[in-house]
Amino acid sequence: MRKHLAYLKYVARHKWYVFHACLELGVPLWQALIHDWHKFLPDEWLPYLDYFYGDDGDSAAVRARFSVAWLKHQNRAPHHWQYWVRINDDGTEDAIAMPDRYRREMLADWRGAGLAIDGEADTLSWYTPRRDGIRLHPETRVWLEREMGYEGPTESDG
Repeated sequence: MRKHLAYLKYVARHKWYVFHACLELGVPLWQALIHDWHKFLPDEWLPYLDYFYGDDGDSAAVRARFSVAWLKHQNRAPHHWQYWVRINDDGTEDAIAMPDRYRREMLADWRGAGLAIDGEADTLSWYTPRRDGIRLHPETRVWLEREMGYEGPTESDG
């Protein structure tokens, strides 16, 4: 029961910070309120709980269940960039431009996660080392990097 309460505390804190960031970024109120609602579904809650709060979070079985839950989460939540990446039959990928409301929620999610985890809202420091692995449509990347004040190399610098 203790680990359920610990995880609930984290999810509530995350949702609180994301909600406020959503309001600052102009995300519609209803969308801000329901952010990550599916984390409360058993097929996400239980694998996350075991992975982050369980005694055996490093086991192959726990990691496998968490991987499936994380994939479900990404595919249920259009505020994740992975939701907008199409993997073609030949293995190539197409990044689709994110609608404005979801890219704003994604940025709010990143800010909220930083605040909930370590009290930092420095999304730029989080983003910069991960930039090359984050697949975004050029239009989405330009918007996102402008919002964060990114001044590193851009796609056109190539």
